Amino acid sequence: MNARPDSTPARPLRVGLIGYGLAGSAFHAPLIAATEGLTLSAVVTGDPERQARAEAEHPGARAVPDADALWERARDLDLLVIASPNRTHAPLATAALEAGLAVVVDKPVAGTAADADALAELAERRGLLLSVFHNRRWDNDFLTLRSLLDAGELGEVRRFESRFERWRPKPKGGWRESGDPAEFGGLLYDLGSHLADQALTLFGPARAVYAETDVRRPGAEADDDAFVAVEHVSGVRSHLWMSATTPLPGPRLRVLGAKAGYVKYGLDPQEAALRSGARPGDGTPWGEEPEAAWGTLGAGDETRTVRTLPGDYPAYYAAVAAALRDGTPPPVTARQAAATMRVLEAARRSAAERRTVTLEQ
Repeated sequence: MNARPDSTPARPLRVGLIGYGLAGSAFHAPLIAATEGLTLSAVVTGDPERQARAEAEHPGARAVPDADALWERARDLDLLVIASPNRTHAPLATAALEAGLAVVVDKPVAGTAADADALAELAERRGLLLSVFHNRRWDNDFLTLRSLLDAGELGEVRRFESRFERWRPKPKGGWRESGDPAEFGGLLYDLGSHLADQALTLFGPARAVYAETDVRRPGAEADDDAFVAVEHVSGVRSHLWMSATTPLPGPRLRVLGAKAGYVKYGLDPQEAALRSGARPGDGTPWGEEPEAAWGTLGAGDETRTVRTLPGDYPAYYAAVAAALRDGTPPPVTARQAAATMRVLEAARRSAAERRTVTLEQ
């Protein structure tokens, strides 16, 4: 991918950020600020309180009320990050690419696989980086499982079980829980984006998808409890759960292989750390969890505790910076994100039609 023509190794790449809600303020802005070679230059938010907070938390950044102000100064930026509501991802990414900007989009990259493919084609045609923030590839449990698979500890994997389950019995409202199809809300597109991306990253393309989605909570409009079964071309079966209505969560991961299994409870600590105001590089260990939270590897009565590798969300933006500077591959490609969207679309169709959906290869 091409770096901006006016960037040099001596000058940090200038980043514009659209959106300063939870995703923008707690994830993207802190990780951008912690990445060597990147500097947060502009933040787009129409909320005056968020504008003031963005400039206070990132003194070098200028807050502007709308994206039009960024298109007017596109030559002053090297990268645009989109952390706004799902319905805006595709149109904003299109406008940014047409303005000549490299782009990072929060997941899901778009509301449909067709829109995701169109964005990928536009980025390829313009020779620009387009990456999607599937940060859960850098969760501690995912990194640990990947290392176990690479070492052959489990043997041939037969079933991959993965959960993001929460206990939130009362809806919070907002676009994420809206029943309006144009918002692309609901847990299937939210947490399901992470779960499907992880499954495809580990075990390859999907052949068939079966799903169940429900609206469980009184007053809720969008799906808040879902299950997705993916049959991979490789033969692995992935069972994925996402829920806001789980009083007692199951294991975060349970992976069954021909030689051994791996079971891991609890969530990666990075999200909670970022929400609480902790930042990478602040002098405390990042992404570490206590030994009591480590997972178990083994078969039958022969089991052992496996140290969980530290989570590493900062690695995502470090890889983005390297891709812009050196032309290395982006950490997540637009085509990979489009494949995830095809699985989610198949899951939605499966749940609506109560059948298994076969994907074209």
